Amino acid sequence: MATQTQTQTATTTATTAPSTTLSTHPTTKTNINIPRGPVTATLNFYLPPTDDSKPFNYVEDPPPGSPQRNFGNTELEVSIHDLRGHETEFNLDTHAFAALQKIQSTTTRQTFNDDDAIQRIYYPEVEELLLKATGAKKILLFDHTIRLATPGAARAPVNRVHIDQTAFSAVQRVRLHLPSSEAEEALKDRYRIINVWRPLNPPIVAHPLAFADSTTVPEEAMVPIEHRYPERTGETAAVKYTEGQKWWYWSGMEEGEMLMLCCFDSEGGERVPHSAFVDPRSEVGTTRESIEVRALVFG
Repeated sequence: MATQTQTQTATTTATTAPSTTLSTHPTTKTNINIPRGPVTATLNFYLPPTDDSKPFNYVEDPPPGSPQRNFGNTELEVSIHDLRGHETEFNLDTHAFAALQKIQSTTTRQTFNDDDAIQRIYYPEVEELLLKATGAKKILLFDHTIRLATPGAARAPVNRVHIDQTAFSAVQRVRLHLPSSEAEEALKDRYRIINVWRPLNPPIVAHPLAFADSTTVPEEAMVPIEHRYPERTGETAAVKYTEGQKWWYWSGMEEGEMLMLCCFDSEGGERVPHSAFVDPRSEVGTTRESIEVRALVFG
């Protein structure tokens, strides 16, 4: 029987200036051990609010007297399989994730310290990659997040099982980023939201990303969460644990390796729950730097 721990605490906001600056001395694979193979590790699944209210999360500072979020976590130890050696067995249309290897890029570490450079240099590479990988008619990249597993980081790895979008927020995104007439036409055809996830200090050994095979996660495991921005309210999904879920990670992700994670698909309904996790085999002192770019994928 898996060990289960429940926590129902409000998250706190950082009091120091957040950082998105990459380290000047990234870890290299010459001085660390890369854990491989299956691992049993803790994932944090959804625990509902104690008062049965609608779950919410504030993206920025909450109003005075309100918690950052009103729901908690249920910690469960789960088996997480290694994707290494099985990369070609999974695809976006069935499993809601796909592994990409030997991807060429003109970016450098300095590129990712500058939002303008990311959009000018990296965005076109991601757009081209998605067009080729999906056969889509149009790609619209609408934001990106750099995550650093370091104190004071603006965005740290999310150690909670979630999906970035729901059917409701996917429609919102289309209408938010396209002119109204174009948006309504786009909604008549297939549209997806796909994240492209890449390590910035490979190989990844600390806080690796776990992701579930979409075919093993039933719809009743999904819980809509109000995602409250200062100017609007979107929606994400938390995830409850259900028997039969199958989880994967990609050991020691290298330079030129990327993950495509489908958060919503209007045609097939595929979506990929995912979460960072602590690999108990990782050496003390290792860290993680990564970027995810989010895209609306049409056709």
